[in-house]
Amino acid sequence: MHKLRIPEDIALIGYDDIDFAVSAVVPLSSFRPPTEALGRTAIQLLAEELDTTDSAQPHHRAVIFTPELVVRQSTSGAEGSSAG
Repeated sequence: MHKLRIPEDIALIGYDDIDFAVSAVVPLSSFRPPTEALGRTAIQLLAEELDTTDSAQPHHRAVIFTPELVVRQSTSGAEGSSAG
């Protein structure tokens, strides 16, 4: 067993910023996806896909979202910061 300590020896980061991330023994830094924008865009893209009855070739779009980085104690050991 290596007995690594977070964040002194290793930084740890999650994705989705679930509720547990804040209440963990060492609060977990996480990427927070823009869930509202994802949902709205999914509905819009679906509507566009369904409205292709007039064209022989459906038009497909790709949308890229940038998640927000929420920094907490699981990644702040080296710098000594505790934002979040």
